Amino acid sequence: MTALTANLITDNAVTIVDGLAFGVLLFVIALGLSLVFGVMDVLNLAHGATYLVGAYIAVALFGGGTTVTLLAFAGAVVLAAVLGGLGGWGLSAMVRPVANRGHLDQALLTLGIALVAADLISMQFGNEVQTVPAPAGLDGSMSVFGQSYPVYRLIVIIVGGLLAVGALYVIERTRVGSLVRASVVDPQMVSALGVDTKRLVTGVFAAGAALAAAGGVIGGPILSAYPGLDNRVLLLGLVVVVIGGLGSVSGALVGALVIGQIETLGVSLLPNHASFLVFGAMGLILLLRPQGLLGRKEVAA
Repeated sequence: MTALTANLITDNAVTIVDGLAFGVLLFVIALGLSLVFGVMDVLNLAHGATYLVGAYIAVALFGGGTTVTLLAFAGAVVLAAVLGGLGGWGLSAMVRPVANRGHLDQALLTLGIALVAADLISMQFGNEVQTVPAPAGLDGSMSVFGQSYPVYRLIVIIVGGLLAVGALYVIERTRVGSLVRASVVDPQMVSALGVDTKRLVTGVFAAGAALAAAGGVIGGPILSAYPGLDNRVLLLGLVVVVIGGLGSVSGALVGALVIGQIETLGVSLLPNHASFLVFGAMGLILLLRPQGLLGRKEVAA
């Protein structure tokens, strides 16, 4: 490591930690999107709207500027996950008739649902940026590399890390995870073995939506809530999926961490070009490894 590189890391250490927190949040959002696309081959453009619903659940519960207890905040995360899961179950039922009609029909249907959801939220909450307070006890700061840093973002990193470990365990070590991985590779064979693939894909869809809605509450104190946030979240989630590889939990994690760093360091070091860096990274990955960093390479029949 050269002295210039060492100085660059030292000078931007807090920004790198911030990128880690943002990357972990992106992982929570993108994991469900990756699995739904990988298992069902459904391009769900309503995924960002599901996140937005979670964010506005936090606004509805805590947007008055009152002190939020840790228990109440955890309850809001669970509530958002439950409502998101129910919404994902309903969305799965709506998408099923067009699941085999190509990505264009899927995109149009889910985009329409997302636009309706976003308009309803704007009618209810207005178009202003709504802030969400961090829970009491986690709303302070501590010293990180000699600079003040929000405690809540450090907790997000820890919680996201635990979620990543849990998701990897479920996908890699359990029977349900084996069926999900098999469905990504060969859904026809899984169905031929007598597995109820309808129930499986509905469960994956619901779990993905639950993660997105819970991510909306968790991300509220970091990203706030405002109209258009769903589009930003969706775009970044799709970039993470492309970089990491479809249906790969570890790929979603790696892709999210990469994009988290590019997004935060780009704004800090190259503010005039930051908006191009994320998509430039995606384009580079597509050129060098079209299946994604940890995606499975398709073999021609």
